[in-house]
Amino acid sequence: MDLAHVIAFNVTLLAAIASPGPAMLYTIRNTLAHGRRVGLFTAWGLGVMAATWTLLALLGLDAVFQIVPWAYTACKLVGAFYLIHIAWTTWRHARDPLADAPTPPARAFLGGMLVNLSNPKSVLFSAAVLVVIFPAGLSVGDKGLIVFNHLGVEFLVGSVLVMLLSTRRISAGYLRAKFIFDRIAAGVMGLLGLRLLLSR
Repeated sequence: MDLAHVIAFNVTLLAAIASPGPAMLYTIRNTLAHGRRVGLFTAWGLGVMAATWTLLALLGLDAVFQIVPWAYTACKLVGAFYLIHIAWTTWRHARDPLADAPTPPARAFLGGMLVNLSNPKSVLFSAAVLVVIFPAGLSVGDKGLIVFNHLGVEFLVGSVLVMLLSTRRISAGYLRAKFIFDRIAAGVMGLLGLRLLLSR
């Protein structure tokens, strides 16, 4: 493994992170609704789980899913219903004012992890990317470097996004249009959950 492999991996990661999906939407919504601190812990929770999927891909979990397809189906169903639950909760409380009690950072971190845990396709994606980009026969050190590199990219991109979103002007705009934004976010999250539920 050399630097060119790592650069190619990072470019692929950036493209995947930038694509609209539950993780991006959840980070945006938590940051706008609860502020910078909650947004950062959400992004970090998402990053830890994303890097964990890469670790599991390196350990061969994708092969386990192929050998035991019901395990993949079970993970997919749990993840889909969790996304639908988030969508329903967001939709139902769209008209509610923001709660006075701050969201605990640990809860935001766990929520981020659960959102990325909700998509077992991530391990299949990671496995495909790893096979295409990296040479065979990676050492334990190489695998560790890949996982920590993934974690670093997730933390950096997530933190930058949160810092940009948590400015006073953007937060004030969200508060003015909270009902509309929350209903849109809930609709998209629900559709993503249904798509995961119905996908083969």
